[in-house]
Amino acid sequence: MTSANILADMAEIDVESHRRDWVIMLAFALLAVVARLIPGPRLIDDAYITYRYARNILSGLGFVYNAGESVLGTTTPLYTFILVAMGAVGGAQSLPVLSPVINALADGFGVALLYQIGRHSFGHRLPAGALAFLWSVSPRSVTFAIGGMETSVYLTLTVAAMWFYLSNRFRLTAVFTALTLLTRPDALIWAGPLGLAIMVIRWNEHRDQPRLSRLPWVEAFIFGALVVPWLIFAWITFGSPVPHSVSAKSVAYLVSPTQGLVAFVQNFAIPFNEFSTFGQFGALVGFIVYLPLSALGVLYICRARKQFIPIAIFPWVYAAVFSVANPLIFRWYIMPPILIYIVLVVGGAWGLARRIIGEERGRRAFGAVMVIWALLSLNEWKLHPDHGADRPAPDMAWYQLELVYAEAAHRLQPLVNKNTVIAAGDIGVVGWYSGARILDTLGLISPEATRYYPISPSMLGDAPYAVAPDLIIDEQPDYVIILETYGRNGLLKDARFKQMYHLRETIETDIYGSHGMLIYERADVSR
Repeated sequence: MTSANILADMAEIDVESHRRDWVIMLAFALLAVVARLIPGPRLIDDAYITYRYARNILSGLGFVYNAGESVLGTTTPLYTFILVAMGAVGGAQSLPVLSPVINALADGFGVALLYQIGRHSFGHRLPAGALAFLWSVSPRSVTFAIGGMETSVYLTLTVAAMWFYLSNRFRLTAVFTALTLLTRPDALIWAGPLGLAIMVIRWNEHRDQPRLSRLPWVEAFIFGALVVPWLIFAWITFGSPVPHSVSAKSVAYLVSPTQGLVAFVQNFAIPFNEFSTFGQFGALVGFIVYLPLSALGVLYICRARKQFIPIAIFPWVYAAVFSVANPLIFRWYIMPPILIYIVLVVGGAWGLARRIIGEERGRRAFGAVMVIWALLSLNEWKLHPDHGADRPAPDMAWYQLELVYAEAAHRLQPLVNKNTVIAAGDIGVVGWYSGARILDTLGLISPEATRYYPISPSMLGDAPYAVAPDLIIDEQPDYVIILETYGRNGLLKDARFKQMYHLRETIETDIYGSHGMLIYERADVSR
């Protein structure tokens, strides 16, 4: 056989291999999309905040939550503009239906890219496929896709940036890094190390050039060209590109000094929702198994490809930053590091199985472990959820609070107009369905609220937050909608409040230990 024939055969094998990878990627992408369309929307309150910003932009009111109030209360400008584009086609009222579809498609692309990262990092289809399957059916990933949050788009842009970085396509890395930062500001946590790594690579690649020529100026220009316009717009419009929700949450929520660290340790112990199957025992075993396994994954992947180091350290850097800052950790805050953490755990299992057991038996052992992890994840799914649509969905896709708020908003809807002021402890659903002006008692879109916090810990009920009584007394909204626990030890005991407001309705619920969802009306409103 001639050398030409050998090269031709190798080319055919390479083409066939690429074709097979494409088929596998498309299959996992389709699985991810279907897994997110089956449950239907189970929308989270925060998603409705972004919907209302998009609706107001479409209606010509500008980038505002309340008409005439330029407050940046959303952390996701890019996702807001994506919704604006979708709303321009389907109408603003279609956003709660369209956003889960957008998220499903984004996750489909993300899973395909995740397979590529696994193929690139592990050098084998089995661990790459396992990684793609686990994320396709991940209860966490599905929950926030169908929850209408920007999480799916954010993670897909993150994976794209990391994939282009690993492929040495740094200009595209700059594009997707900038887009990710415009989707959520916490992207800085991984963008910084990634940018530094690109600088080091470029510096070492061009040692024969003058020092200034070694720096990635083109990538920096691309990144700046995408990010700087938003920063300028935000400074001019809102006075700062930092969302007001960041400072509002920092003073309104009272949490223990270690709650951030504890939250990350707990979530890193159950990457495949072991708690749902085994309870506390599953979390304990997971803590013992997964943290060391992820460390092995770091060693296994980074030894083969040192370029992976800034990606491998991301979960730990992210957890450290949030543990030090110690905001109240919402479930979607865990998503960015948990994705890379699962990559490391799968990598650790793959490397360990092959080293200890051997190549062939190691593959079988690894496959068996992946089946177990897949079954643990699928066990979190419920064929018949106890609320919402009777369609299979992850049990953690809980949105009963949103359903109660929607009922409260619908009950008030005939009584309010665009000038009516409703104070609410959670503003998303109430603001979207009522169409009224909203006084956010937490302060996300109401800067005037932040000066009333922090409040005395004695006012807290079973939640880490309670409404500041003086805020309601001073602002005198027309209606107040709150869970009973938000006012149990403070607002509802205040003599001034009792004199100014009367209880209009109570919607039965025991969420957060509450004795109902309470709708109060100012005494002179109905006169």
